[in-house]
Amino acid sequence: MSRGPLAAAVLATAALVACDPAPGAAPTGTSPPSSSATPESTTATAEPTPTPAAAPVWKVGANPLPRRADGFGQVLPTPPELVNRSLPSADRLPPPADGRFAATTATVPATVLARSTWRPGCPVTAADLRYLTLSFWGFDGRPHTGEMIVNARVAADVTTVFGKLFAARFPIEEMRVTAQSELDSPPTGDGNNTTAFVCRPVVTQSQWSAHAYGLAIDVNPFCNPYTKGNLVLPELASSYVDRRNHRPGMIFPNDPTVRAFTAIGWTWGGTWTSPRDLQHFSATGR
Repeated sequence: MSRGPLAAAVLATAALVACDPAPGAAPTGTSPPSSSATPESTTATAEPTPTPAAAPVWKVGANPLPRRADGFGQVLPTPPELVNRSLPSADRLPPPADGRFAATTATVPATVLARSTWRPGCPVTAADLRYLTLSFWGFDGRPHTGEMIVNARVAADVTTVFGKLFAARFPIEEMRVTAQSELDSPPTGDGNNTTAFVCRPVVTQSQWSAHAYGLAIDVNPFCNPYTKGNLVLPELASSYVDRRNHRPGMIFPNDPTVRAFTAIGWTWGGTWTSPRDLQHFSATGR
């Protein structure tokens, strides 16, 4: 659970000038004008044709929200640009060259660990974790490569799940390691990062979340928000609370996403009553 646009129109003009010959002079290869013709010069200028403006692109994380008394951002109506969210995916890693699913598993590189939320005091050691790279389909209809940190004991199962989601062409906007700065920054309510390990407590509680063990994954959180009372997370995802409006990236009972996670024994927060955590899958049941 996590965070306009400038567009310019360029005008182009073209001038077309046509001049008749001087009186009494006939151009080579043509007959002289009749005595009743009146030579004249004319200049025609085409109407300026505006170049269509580029569609506005939402910049995720650009606009901090005012905070509520509970520290979360103010829950606001979903901006029009995000009501049918379909933002392009940034290629932080090379996309699969052949368009097929590919995955790797490794101990977490020091450089990746340093930009993650792991720190001494987290409930798992760095050695307990694994760094995955996984192919996924973006909302732009193209294959991309994402990254994720998970607990070592579920790395193979998680790879299997995302292989199934790739085969089903389930769209994912973003898949990258969550940074500590994201936890410390003011809320923007527009994030949609699919992620696993985040060293943090359960929302509104003090005990460690399953994410802090690398045993939970949030999938397209904006399209599948967390709700509890009047709280919606991400805070701008209100339009996705109504599940009757089916849009790409949403998760529903018995769909390919739920089936893939259920097959490895994980539970879905969409079956909970309060909170209802539609983005959340976990190996621990919480």
